[in-house]
Amino acid sequence: MTIPPLGLDESLIDLGIDEESGELEVPEDPARVGWFTGGGKPGETYPTVIVGHKDSRTGPAVFARLTDLAVGERLSVLDARGERRTYEVTEVRDVPQDARFPTEDVYGETDDSQLRLITCTGPYDRGIGRYTENRVVFASEV
Repeated sequence: MTIPPLGLDESLIDLGIDEESGELEVPEDPARVGWFTGGGKPGETYPTVIVGHKDSRTGPAVFARLTDLAVGERLSVLDARGERRTYEVTEVRDVPQDARFPTEDVYGETDDSQLRLITCTGPYDRGIGRYTENRVVFASEV
């Protein structure tokens, strides 16, 4: 996966559903980006969902600058055949973690090949030990 405006060029690890929480797994290593294997693949009509951390106890993580990504910017991923597919950001949405997550918008079937990038954002709540929002970047293949 490459995101030129952020200087990001990373390989993806496989992620599934956490058995304990029932939620999407996140990479254990904050330097890694993960792909939800239960979702779509590049070129399919179910979005490809990619997740990474904003930061770690030691500093910025792989998606530290995801909040800088704006509508109109481009990124790319390799499909199963090793061909590069390019996507353009169409929407950036911050979702409070105490609100209902837009599951259908993120994971639901689409008319074309789409991509979703997810990380944490918003204020950090020391009482609960996490950020209070998720940043979801929506992108469509161009």
